[in-house]
Amino acid sequence: MFAMGDSVAIDSLASVIEEDKKTTRSILEEMSRDYNAGDRGIGLTMLDDAVQLCTKGELYEYLIKIAKAPKKFVLTDTLLETLSIIAYKQPVTRLEIERVRGVSCDHAVNKLLEYDLIMEVGRLDAPGRPLLFGTTEQFLRSFGVQSIEDLPELNAVQIEEFKQQAESEVQLQLDI
Repeated sequence: MFAMGDSVAIDSLASVIEEDKKTTRSILEEMSRDYNAGDRGIGLTMLDDAVQLCTKGELYEYLIKIAKAPKKFVLTDTLLETLSIIAYKQPVTRLEIERVRGVSCDHAVNKLLEYDLIMEVGRLDAPGRPLLFGTTEQFLRSFGVQSIEDLPELNAVQIEEFKQQAESEVQLQLDI
């Protein structure tokens, strides 16, 4: 029941445990008593012909506090570098990001998707139809800009410095 995350029909449970509905209901009632008797945060909620494993009602306020707590995430140098490539070159494919960085970007792209800082914006009309990535509204909010046009412009010197840093990182990884 825990894995379902939703209510489960008693008929379905009876079928799985190979018992009749009456016996299954009796087992569930016993389980419910055990959960209620113990000092546990969960309990069984009996619905019409279904049952669900839920957090106990008296703990609801704690769930709300946890759910409302802002999610903290850390943007490592790798994530920031990947994010900046996407922000300045969007829409961009993984392959293009990897060409700029010189290393695989799968983990970074997946983390940025998880943090809702980038999103899939379509597919490139090329063999294999690779995904294209761009930034999200959450990215704009997080970095305090109204639009992509508000991002600071990079001058030729900065771009050259970034390239040299990326090349030295690649060389360090090759030396290891």
